[in-house]
Amino acid sequence: MIIKIIIVLLLLFILFNLFRALFIMVSGKADGRPMSHYLGRRVLFSVVVLVIVIAALKIGFIHSNASPIHKITARIQIQINTAIPHQQNANTKQPLEKQNVYPG
Repeated sequence: MIIKIIIVLLLLFILFNLFRALFIMVSGKADGRPMSHYLGRRVLFSVVVLVIVIAALKIGFIHSNASPIHKITARIQIQINTAIPHQQNANTKQPLEKQNVYPG
């Protein structure tokens, strides 16, 4: 649960930096930090979030949802493989029909 909170906080910080860069771009202020500083922070923390998510998935702290493509394929496989084959032995074989060779 703590991983999810950290990810959400980092995403909020990314949005904050994005809006700071937007504010500098719109206002046109030349003093202070440049717009690229905040955009660089946004990219850096986006990479950090991506690395945290991949590491948490690999370690098993968070679990991903199943892909809908696999559900469709599994459903098709279940529908196709509905007949259960059984082994035939001497007791389950159908008896041969007896025919008269001579009509009579």
